[in-house]
Amino acid sequence: MLTALSTFLTYLGLYSFICFLYEHLRTPIRLLKLRLVNDPKQRLSLKERYGSWAAITGSSDGIGKEYAKELARQGINVVLIARNEEKLKAVAEEIASECTVETKIVIADFTQGAQVYDHIERELADLPIAILVNNVGMGLPVGLNKVSKEQAQQLLDTNVMAVSQLSRYFFQRLRASKVKGAIVNVSSGTELQPVPYASLYAASKAYTRSFTLALQWEAAPFGIHVQLLSPNFVVTKINNYSKIIMRGGLFIPTAKAYARSAVAQLRDGADETPGYSWHHLQNAGISIFPWRLRLNIVQLFFTRISDKKKL
Repeated sequence: MLTALSTFLTYLGLYSFICFLYEHLRTPIRLLKLRLVNDPKQRLSLKERYGSWAAITGSSDGIGKEYAKELARQGINVVLIARNEEKLKAVAEEIASECTVETKIVIADFTQGAQVYDHIERELADLPIAILVNNVGMGLPVGLNKVSKEQAQQLLDTNVMAVSQLSRYFFQRLRASKVKGAIVNVSSGTELQPVPYASLYAASKAYTRSFTLALQWEAAPFGIHVQLLSPNFVVTKINNYSKIIMRGGLFIPTAKAYARSAVAQLRDGADETPGYSWHHLQNAGISIFPWRLRLNIVQLFFTRISDKKKL
């Protein structure tokens, strides 16, 4: 009896270990194979793979801004979408000074609800956009008791409705035009477990994860690539609640370094990725623990790195 139980537990442990390795090594191994084994001359550029136009939401700051600039360096014309016209013009000028691509700015405030999407669709109707980067996001790194009704609604409009409505629109548009484009939905490492003091934000990213992985299956038969991009900490304004994060480090890249890596992984066809090599390692480490234990670890970590007066 004990021998049979021991054998069963051994096989169960082996199965669990194989599942863990598959989940966390599938993307890194594929990327290594592409970059080290395959002939670099046979790799398609982003422009060859998806076309010459991309639209990036939340592109006035942080990851969105640097992602747009990196796409421009790859020869992709970019539509910059955000609510701050002055910042968007500044980003467009930076791109124009460095790259010979076209830019267009679209002023859109995603906190205003459904009305913004008709405006975006009109602005983009005549452009052959094949890459959509759903990057816009809003963070509320405070306890729920400090969140107003208006703030909660704005976060849901920005983090949940934007990724839903724009993915729906571009999926239908790419399918109808038979364009094999790409939809990149920017989530967060917080999608992996609930996060006290960022409960709304983490829940919205869990939604993004579930939504995007389901959309991958719907879009694949039409040759449309859907990527779940889930960064951990990056030095951006959304993390300015913590001086520790804003100092950066090995596991906390600048937005520019992160975008360079993330765009390269899009070019290489990654479908589910944190977008940055050291974040792959972080996720593997934290995922060893069950989600209830991860919740406690994240809560402890979050309260230690945050400037507590802001919580």
